[in-house]
Amino acid sequence: MQDQGWDVTALEASHGVRLSFHTWPSSRLEATRIIAPIGALYTPLAKLPQSSAPPTALPYEPVRCSSVSCNAVLNPYCQVDFRSKLWVCPFCASRNHFPPHYAENISEQNLPAELIPQFTTVEYELPSIPDAGPPAFIFVVDICSHEEELTELADSISQALNLLPEDCLVGLVTFGTNVQVHELGFEGMQKNYVLRGNKEYAPGKVQEMLGCGLKHAARQPQGAAVPPGPPGSAPAAPAPAPQYEGPGAEILSRFLLPVAECSLTLESILEDLRKDPWPVPSDRRTARCTGCALSVATSILDLACPRRGARVMLFTGGPCTSGPGAIVSRNKTCDLRSHADLAKGAEVMHKPACEYYAKLAHRQRGAVASGKASSNKGGGAMKNSTPMHVVDVFACSLDQVGMLEMQQLVEATGGLMVLGDSFGQSVFKESLMRVFKRFPDDIPQDGGKMVMAFGASMEILTSRECKIQGAIGPVTSLNKNGGNVSEVVIGKGGTNAWGMGGIDPATTVAVYFEVAVPANTALPEGKRRYIQFLTKYLHSSGKTRMRSTTLCGPWHNMNPPKTPQMQQNGQPVGPDISPIKFGFDQEAAAVLSARLAVYRTEEEDVTDVMRWVDRSLIRLCNKFADYVIDDPASFRLSPQFSLFPQFMFHLRRSQFLQLFNSSPDEACYYRYVLNRENTTNSLVMIQPTLLSYSFDGPPQPALLDSVSVQPNTILLLDTFFHVVVFHGETTAAWREAKYHEQEEHAAFRNLLEAPQSDAQMIMDSRFPVPRYIVCDQHKSEARFLMAKLNPSVSHNSEGGAGTAVFTDDVSLRVFMEHLMKLAVQE
Repeated sequence: MQDQGWDVTALEASHGVRLSFHTWPSSRLEATRIIAPIGALYTPLAKLPQSSAPPTALPYEPVRCSSVSCNAVLNPYCQVDFRSKLWVCPFCASRNHFPPHYAENISEQNLPAELIPQFTTVEYELPSIPDAGPPAFIFVVDICSHEEELTELADSISQALNLLPEDCLVGLVTFGTNVQVHELGFEGMQKNYVLRGNKEYAPGKVQEMLGCGLKHAARQPQGAAVPPGPPGSAPAAPAPAPQYEGPGAEILSRFLLPVAECSLTLESILEDLRKDPWPVPSDRRTARCTGCALSVATSILDLACPRRGARVMLFTGGPCTSGPGAIVSRNKTCDLRSHADLAKGAEVMHKPACEYYAKLAHRQRGAVASGKASSNKGGGAMKNSTPMHVVDVFACSLDQVGMLEMQQLVEATGGLMVLGDSFGQSVFKESLMRVFKRFPDDIPQDGGKMVMAFGASMEILTSRECKIQGAIGPVTSLNKNGGNVSEVVIGKGGTNAWGMGGIDPATTVAVYFEVAVPANTALPEGKRRYIQFLTKYLHSSGKTRMRSTTLCGPWHNMNPPKTPQMQQNGQPVGPDISPIKFGFDQEAAAVLSARLAVYRTEEEDVTDVMRWVDRSLIRLCNKFADYVIDDPASFRLSPQFSLFPQFMFHLRRSQFLQLFNSSPDEACYYRYVLNRENTTNSLVMIQPTLLSYSFDGPPQPALLDSVSVQPNTILLLDTFFHVVVFHGETTAAWREAKYHEQEEHAAFRNLLEAPQSDAQMIMDSRFPVPRYIVCDQHKSEARFLMAKLNPSVSHNSEGGAGTAVFTDDVSLRVFMEHLMKLAVQE
């Protein structure tokens, strides 16, 4: 810790973790009084520098604590006795013997990688778990879209095939009124199996419909006698037992084939894709059996490769209207559900659809457990397992498609969501290509492998003084209780282990902690807290790995001074909170608060959630600001807290809490992306960044305020989902006059090109790819910028520089005035 605060970003660079507080209060009572959540934002697959972690995964099993209730992994914070070859676990204080191969060579000068002080994050490649093989991909394609859309989609999937390693397995399922499963291993002509789209198919039924039941490899009549041999020969050996071929092996030879073997067949099928031929009356919607298609695709994977990493990639262009999972009637007189319908409970198809997709998610977890049971002689199946098969949704439609209902399936499997207007849009095409991103070839051990991982699970161990309240993000509870699990539940709580399914280097989980020390118990000086994140996952190479990240931090005893002291206003001095104040990370705290607010919207009215945000902010400022009671003019916030109120101001106005002008699908999509992105990207969503370009000098960061809109400037707005290049009125007029095409106005040409090149740099490094918008002041698309600006000048205000924003929202200045007035009250 530094004298005047922490370097709050250093922990993220070295560990992939951001903490809201780096110094924690030492009692449960004081922890509740600091208002902001005590939590961590953990990115399991964050790329770490070689100074913080070994460059490659260690090719052996981790050494773990022998205590059954602990089982922590060996780390640099363990006390080591080199004479007796013992190590003391910092979590439970148990003494453990080193394994023989450690004990023979360990010394103060010869330490294993996991005991080197700077290697607090270590990754292991577990040799005890067999190689699962390359991943599988099933493309589930909606053929109810227009011909132009199908052509664009087929072209994008063909390009994606070229990005896959040749040993990856691929399959194709198309759907409209019915579901077609294409047999890629059939030579000579295209062959597919058609399944009715108005019913759900369990794995056993799919096995039967595809003709993949058990069959004899060599048939022989039961009880047939063995023919005698020639005279004098030895008695004939009994006939060998009949060999059986399971449905999985047959599916792998017919429907799921390596890319190298079936790419030509698959590309031929994609080229011949045509719109669903079933007639559609003018007063009815197209019959689209999305839910049935997902059921069939996941059943195929459950049968063929239950323990192999796989993705079901759904490409849909409209709502499910037929079979299980339908969200709207085919009759066009029935409208798609709105926020008002959901609030009133008036949408009768919403709840059954949610239950259906949730059942699909639980069925996958059950399939994994069954696979474990069959491979574990004498051992029962785990009741809760992380799914190995990921479900992604790529939705391109001007209408809703049912993302809200499918969210639980996507979240439970760690899938991706991409929402666009058309399959020809760069939002979709570029995003799809980036799913198959690979590690650079020069990276040791991982070079050339795909970045994605499967079947991830996360377990958190803590020292006795703190407990886990829960996690918010793309996780599902594994219901593993323990002594470090709090009775207070936030998000997915009541456990210290979660299934994550598919993860990538951007996947970030928010974990909330509770201080468990009673109020009247003082911790010894120098006492430290310990937290260990254990993430086990299946690498795209087929190897199973485990990453261990161990954190250590200080406690602060918030005891009041022994002798009464008085402030300027005559009030007694409270406990010294400066160490906690200096260790506050306002960016991480803002993201943790935003995730908590979004989670609460699932059960509470948005208005009540916004009141909770306001009350929490007022209490936080009342606790940590410097002021004279009942004197708003004396209100001051330290640099560690100065940006937090404006983060909350923009959160209140964001699409995460404001449902106006967004559909239920859009709101679900925005919230899902917020809950899985890292701190930096989440902050951009909450408070967008704004750059100003002018002739006065290089690009400058600009206030996200209406005063930044000037006629002779160009603004670049990054909201994460949109990148907007906004031309002021005068600049747009010069461009329309084509001044930039004249040699004497090269400076103006450079001014026009600079924000466009910067916008391209932003879009090149982001997933999903944001929508790119170029607009002019006073034109219709300028609304994308104006809606995000602080309305310091509006139609209700008098005068002021900048462009007026037509809104009834209060400005940041009015917001802060009310905050200061309420925070300084006694």
